[in-house]
Amino acid sequence: MKGSIASLDLSAFLLQPWQDDPAGYGWIVLMAFLVTLSCGLIGNYLVLRRMSLVGDAISHSVLPGIAVAFLVSHSRDPWIMSIGAIAAGVLTTFLIENIHGRSRIKQDAAIGITFTTLFAIGVIIITVFAGKVDLDQECVLYGEITFIPFFDYVSLFGRPIAPQPVFVMALVTLITAGLIMLFYKVLLVSSFDSGLAGSLGFNQRMVHYGMMCVLSVVVVSAFESVGAILVIAMLILPGVTAYLITYRFPIMLVLTVVHALLSAFIGLHLGIWLECSMAGSIVVAGSLLFVLAWIFSPSQGLLRRVLYRFRWRENAETQAGGSPA
Repeated sequence: MKGSIASLDLSAFLLQPWQDDPAGYGWIVLMAFLVTLSCGLIGNYLVLRRMSLVGDAISHSVLPGIAVAFLVSHSRDPWIMSIGAIAAGVLTTFLIENIHGRSRIKQDAAIGITFTTLFAIGVIIITVFAGKVDLDQECVLYGEITFIPFFDYVSLFGRPIAPQPVFVMALVTLITAGLIMLFYKVLLVSSFDSGLAGSLGFNQRMVHYGMMCVLSVVVVSAFESVGAILVIAMLILPGVTAYLITYRFPIMLVLTVVHALLSAFIGLHLGIWLECSMAGSIVVAGSLLFVLAWIFSPSQGLLRRVLYRFRWRENAETQAGGSPA
């Protein structure tokens, strides 16, 4: 397909990929699910704390961190990359807080200054040293999830179990979920009421920096599949979609899992149909789910508000017509 959209055969759209290459597409869906889930879990707290733009800043500014880590180590080892990402994430948070706290600059402006500057530094480092080291700029910036089945497999007890990026992302997702369960009360209280968290003895600064470290690891682990530019959507979309549907945080976490699963499946089929970037189609699928929640949410949906206004106007006209002259 060049310059046009193929006609939609629903049967082929839903079944053909799983008939042609179930294993390959299965790994792609699993990777997409793990990326969206890990980003969405930590993204819920960013949404509650009104820090979504900080996630944007870190997702861009870890680029110089992983670039420097690669140049120093000459290795793509995920742990080395994670160390560089964590350092860049903490530096980003430190700079934002100090620019905002020690000057008249507002937080949104401080975020913009920090992440654009660090991201530009990362682009320069990659551009200057791209000819001397094997660092794929397209992968770092845009990602390519369709290559996941072709990576080397990680072996356990002598048997291959999963492509390396899927194994690493699964490990990161399990660690992220485990930390959320372990520190659930601390994160919940500090996200909803920082004053109460302080009175209970929770160190807000440590909680904040710890969350930024986890966010940095999640972001750099997702680079190989969705890249730096699209990972921010994964951090925001599951959380804001769940936030429109429910006021209860445990249900938000469950809806994040559902959103991640649907985004992965719908995005895969959408990408195959349009023959476009798989990562981009996954984000579009997540955005479509957000739009549906925005329209049909039982508590905050546009449709509910329209019906409420219509009924209110109808009642007002009825009362006006029945009042004595």
